[in-house]
Amino acid sequence: MKSEETHSRGPVPYEEHWLEGYPGAAIVVAKDSSVVAANERGVDMAPMLTDGRSDEVSAMIEAAGTAHVIVNRSIEVPLGEGRLQLEVTVVPLAAADSFLILTRDVTLEKNLEPALIESRQRYRDLVDISSDFAWEVGPDGEFVFVSAKNALGYAADEIIGRHPHDLVIDAAAYRPLPFISDQPIDDVELWMRRPDETLACVAVSSRPLFGKDGLWLGARGVCRDITREREREAALMRARHREQILHYIIRAIRNEVEPQDMLAAAAAAASRALAAAGCRVFRATPSGEFKPAAEFGEVEEFPEFEREMENIEQTDGVFEREVGPWRALGAVTNYRTAINGGVCIWKSTSLGEWAEDERLLIGDVADQLGIAIEQINNHERIVRLSRTDALTGLLNRRAFYEDEMPRRLKRLARGENTAALFYVDLDNFKQVNDEFGHSRGDEALIAARDLLLEHSRPGDLIARLGGDEFVMWLDGMSAGLARDRAARLIGASAKLARFSEGLEASLGLSAGVAIYDPKLSETLDELLARADIAMYSVKRGGKGGFELAPLPANK
Repeated sequence: MKSEETHSRGPVPYEEHWLEGYPGAAIVVAKDSSVVAANERGVDMAPMLTDGRSDEVSAMIEAAGTAHVIVNRSIEVPLGEGRLQLEVTVVPLAAADSFLILTRDVTLEKNLEPALIESRQRYRDLVDISSDFAWEVGPDGEFVFVSAKNALGYAADEIIGRHPHDLVIDAAAYRPLPFISDQPIDDVELWMRRPDETLACVAVSSRPLFGKDGLWLGARGVCRDITREREREAALMRARHREQILHYIIRAIRNEVEPQDMLAAAAAAASRALAAAGCRVFRATPSGEFKPAAEFGEVEEFPEFEREMENIEQTDGVFEREVGPWRALGAVTNYRTAINGGVCIWKSTSLGEWAEDERLLIGDVADQLGIAIEQINNHERIVRLSRTDALTGLLNRRAFYEDEMPRRLKRLARGENTAALFYVDLDNFKQVNDEFGHSRGDEALIAARDLLLEHSRPGDLIARLGGDEFVMWLDGMSAGLARDRAARLIGASAKLARFSEGLEASLGLSAGVAIYDPKLSETLDELLARADIAMYSVKRGGKGGFELAPLPANK
């Protein structure tokens, strides 16, 4: 690149001392480009510029001599393997046809200029595309420069002229405020207000500016938007907190041995962990109703909870409702997509709504409770199968003898109330099985079960001991009441005859009844033996009746 300037001036008088004072190369040449005089630097430079070795310099000398003007031009001359860039000025002198050549080496400047331009552009591009923005405040503390086109959502002209106090949340708490600090500041985190009134977490680094007299002239620095980083860190901390709470609740469940105690432990742990006033765990019935299974804390009757649980399938699985003075948060529990219960916690409405983390946590708790409820259902199913007769659904022999009767006798031993034990056997059952098959026999057994249920009360025990033998225990039953109950049972057994139509002997019942008196200290085996003897006495006497066993003679 070449540039040329000419200045219409008269010849400049030549004096020798001018050359020594010039910092660059200074050379005096004749019109034919021969060197007349030169300073120390000019001596080294002259061979490259004079004696016709540089057409550009020769042309400049000719132009200056013809027009009697100063000629200035930028030229390049070879130097080893490179090129030397010079700014050359040719001045016509008063001394007969001589010229003063002044040079300035601009090679470094020319080489640095593109690098500086590229570096500056690179910095501007990186700042523009990053979440950082550079800034500067003046002596009055107001912004005078903002680099980014969109700093925290602001256009640059929306920030320039404003004081940092207008943007920083609780600016007075920072001593000093990084934007107006007279000390270097690095990575101070503060919260700033965006145009939409949302908040941004910003890391600020700044350097103060001082005048020659030491007066503070402002500061400049960089702001880095770290809102997303802090939000991610906060979300991670909340997730870890939820995980800790969930583990606490899971441990509380696993520490219990009895299945039913698991739900009570879960209700207590969930209530404490979530700072709730109370917690209730529900189990779903086969009909779809939700029945309370465990609870903890300030417990009241909240039918609204049950209704919410029943309607929750229409929502996202979690509900939050205001119920009287409480703010309730609940979720259904499920196992393999089948809803099997629910959980609900509540707190005072004065404490506001439940947080999103608490909504997430109640869902996690519900998932664990869904598994626990399924385990309880399976346990109860196994217990039920081990205690009941598969055909009739009545208690089996083991449950009657080993589980239920010892508890009943122990309870009666503390009082004076009597009870009655009915030992019941079907008459002519074998003939029905032999003639009509086991299917008809099963139907007859179920019909006998129904008769016993019709002649018992809630709380009485009925068991199938095996085959066609049944036993029935009735609490609070005197001898007179037992006799009346047995008579009605035998009378109602006539309806069993339909299972033996066509046979010579009809299907019916025979019963032996033994009264239990706690004062006699009779054992269960002794009681059963008396009832069994009475029943077989009826069998021998023609069947289809009952007999009341006499009290033991030795008691």
